[in-house]
Amino acid sequence: MQKTLRFSWISMLMLTLFLTGCGVNDDQAATDNKATKKEEIKDYTVTDDTGKKIKFEKTPKKVVSLQPSNTEILFALEQGDKVVGVTDFDNYPEEAKNIEHVSDSVNINAEKIIALKPDAIIAYTIGDDTALKPLEDAGIPVFIIKSAANFDDVYGDIGQIANVMGVAEKGDELVKDIKSQIASVEEKVETLDEKKQTYFEISPAPEIYTTGAETFQHEILDTAGIINIFDDQKGWVKVSDEEIVKRNPESIITTATYTDDAVGEIKSRKGWEDIDAVKNDDIHLVDENVMSRPGPRIGEAVELAAKTVYPDLFK
Repeated sequence: MQKTLRFSWISMLMLTLFLTGCGVNDDQAATDNKATKKEEIKDYTVTDDTGKKIKFEKTPKKVVSLQPSNTEILFALEQGDKVVGVTDFDNYPEEAKNIEHVSDSVNINAEKIIALKPDAIIAYTIGDDTALKPLEDAGIPVFIIKSAANFDDVYGDIGQIANVMGVAEKGDELVKDIKSQIASVEEKVETLDEKKQTYFEISPAPEIYTTGAETFQHEILDTAGIINIFDDQKGWVKVSDEEIVKRNPESIITTATYTDDAVGEIKSRKGWEDIDAVKNDDIHLVDENVMSRPGPRIGEAVELAAKTVYPDLFK
């Protein structure tokens, strides 16, 4: 079971490689959504990431989310009680685990979604685009958000979803809170005399993958004052033991939470005993979902990375 989940996750990660979020917001929707919490907003339009203007006759009462990060955004906007369908990978917050599963994040169960009679579907751009057609043919507004590649994309996604749900002000507040959390971490890491050379592992042996520049995870590391030893590469890259040993990281972060002993496995790798991070026992397992999802927990991700590599800064 764990192996199946692992390869499903890697496949999904590779699919997102060149996708970017453009964070398009419709001015009219932003204006309309300034209504108070108790008011019913009617006849407004929001533009999705494909450039399509989606008209809503009223604010959605039932929503299906086809990406875990967007589900997290909905809950962070206090709209979680309206979510009636999610993917197999939606596990945060805890309440999301009990919502009807309608997708494995690649394949969509259109019949099940239609039966739920949602007022809106928050979709995304990975997989077969034709899979969304039955939903559109059923007359359900399908709002597409591209997979976010950086923090600005996440802020745009939050704004768009907040506009769809008629809670623009909550979206603004959420973005402000996230930026404040990140700024607090940046203040701490600015006091560092020297930043650590770090290796970030997103998939363990035998097929080792790491993150290079122009990825969401790299921005987390960079913002946390951490030097990514593979910042000369772009995207998610498969790397060899020899290359990692050659680059000799001072610390190692892994997100292989699905393995029995990720840290122990790294320590036991042949040829890795001379790596500084291994010799100094500076190897850390961190939450995969926090570090990989482009959603409202990006501030938490930056803080987690910084605390892991520079624990003394947070004492």
